[in-house]
Amino acid sequence: MNALDLLLPALGLALFLEGLPWFVSPNGVRKTMAMMLTLDELPLRVLGLAMMAGGLALAWWTVG
Repeated sequence: MNALDLLLPALGLALFLEGLPWFVSPNGVRKTMAMMLTLDELPLRVLGLAMMAGGLALAWWTVG
């Protein structure tokens, strides 16, 4: 299996999932972004780390 066989669909899915909230509720995304600006750096880093770990675990589990 070629690496692009997995990379391009994964990138397409990521772009779809990133764009979905902006399409469904742009004002909700704006409010969430404004709230995130008030947070300290540590909670944002922890959230980012948790999301990366979850995504990596999901990719490892599905591709194996």
